[in-house]
Amino acid sequence: MDPTQAPTGKGTDLDLRAVIDATFAEHRVVLEASAQQLPEAVEAAARLLLESYRGGGKAILFGNGGSMSDALHIEGELVNRFSVDRPGVAAVALSSPASFTATANDYSYDDVFARMLVAHARPGDIALGFSTSGNSENVLRALQEAARQGLATVAFTGQAGGRCAEAASVAVRVPSASTPRIQEMHITVGHMLCDLVEQALFGRR
Repeated sequence: MDPTQAPTGKGTDLDLRAVIDATFAEHRVVLEASAQQLPEAVEAAARLLLESYRGGGKAILFGNGGSMSDALHIEGELVNRFSVDRPGVAAVALSSPASFTATANDYSYDDVFARMLVAHARPGDIALGFSTSGNSENVLRALQEAARQGLATVAFTGQAGGRCAEAASVAVRVPSASTPRIQEMHITVGHMLCDLVEQALFGRR
């Protein structure tokens, strides 16, 4: 089929329900494994995040593609609200198109997050990097730069962990090698962190 042509609707017969059921089943397996393996890391990440906020710091989040979307999602939950009315807490997702493309053009795509982090970071902040492979070079360099700046760091990765997990103060390593399942668990953990921040800092109102 010519890739420039629109689909005709006469593709292969696909058992839609079978794919749906299989996806739910795979998600369930990863969720159950995560519930067994991740609580300690999530608690450690929450303690670092709370320490930063109690000291007047902010969360700096970054990732590529879907992981950037996750970073933006968590930024919004923290700055606005998660489930209760309360003052916003400081968070920034490194996502400015102008800064991103300027750095990629003038220096390197590998340096985009590290350079943006240096511009935004202040003592007491915390850096949270998202990389399903654990080896995204620009996420790794930002985590390493954050450590040089004295910031606590959290890496959200898949099961392999990669260099990002090795570079971080805490690594949340989702027990899966499937990018969609890893990202689904990253946002679940991100929601947990938002909920823990609200309850610890503001209580339930």
